[in-house]
Amino acid sequence: MILQTKVDFNKLKERISFNDKIMTMGSCFSDEIGRRLSETGFDVLRNPFGTIYNPASIARSAERLDSRLTFAGSDVVKTPCDGYTSFSHHSSFNRPDEEEFLSYANESLAKAADFYEKAGWVFLTFGTAWVFRHLERGIIVSNCHKLPASQFRREFLELEQCVALIEKTVSAHPEKNWILTVSPVRHLADGAHGNTSSKSTLMLAIDRILKNRPNVFYFPAYEIVNDELRDYRFYEADMTHITSQAADYIFERFTDFAIDDSCLGRMAANVRENRRLSHRTIVKR
Repeated sequence: MILQTKVDFNKLKERISFNDKIMTMGSCFSDEIGRRLSETGFDVLRNPFGTIYNPASIARSAERLDSRLTFAGSDVVKTPCDGYTSFSHHSSFNRPDEEEFLSYANESLAKAADFYEKAGWVFLTFGTAWVFRHLERGIIVSNCHKLPASQFRREFLELEQCVALIEKTVSAHPEKNWILTVSPVRHLADGAHGNTSSKSTLMLAIDRILKNRPNVFYFPAYEIVNDELRDYRFYEADMTHITSQAADYIFERFTDFAIDDSCLGRMAANVRENRRLSHRTIVKR
């Protein structure tokens, strides 16, 4: 009896090994995969600007890594929580002082740019085609930072826009291998139909890129969650984010998709060692 629709994929011919540098950028799912790669012993840099969700913000982040253009006072945004950040960063970069933010942001940028230059593999996860444009600055933001809604205009990136943005990013580095995914996390703030339209647009854009770029690959994380894990027990209480168990399962499938078999033994050993180090012995008195 078959109780599951298995998602088929073509395994990568060129496999990821411990000799490779891997950068992940995109939604929180990208961070989940990056964290598991790091925990199993790979050289990974995760989300150098924090979690970002749309193709425009990801493209701008990649362009910033290439240009190494430092952040200046004109980029700084004061948040309602009396913090300082920029529209290029996730709220995790918030700092209580403007100079402290700029110092941290530019130090992080320099390290990430060095890593990105050497990275042979880049893992991009796109979460949504819906974006917010800051009206005064005229830019699509990575995060609204809880600023008043009146400062933004909500827009939808059409298929051709998504294709152009993703193409711009991957074509800048034909020497790198690119793995693209669509996040399985649902953006229900856009409504069920809005979420479906968004994910479908991202899928179509990626499919267009795959036809012309032999160094670009697609990992079906979205399909695995929706076809192999068709149960709400694999979702957190918010019914949008997947559980740690589901992320572990997807990482197992990703390992089969991309990781060289020679790495498997060492990966398992690294996981055991990490668990041992994190274990706390309870001493009875």
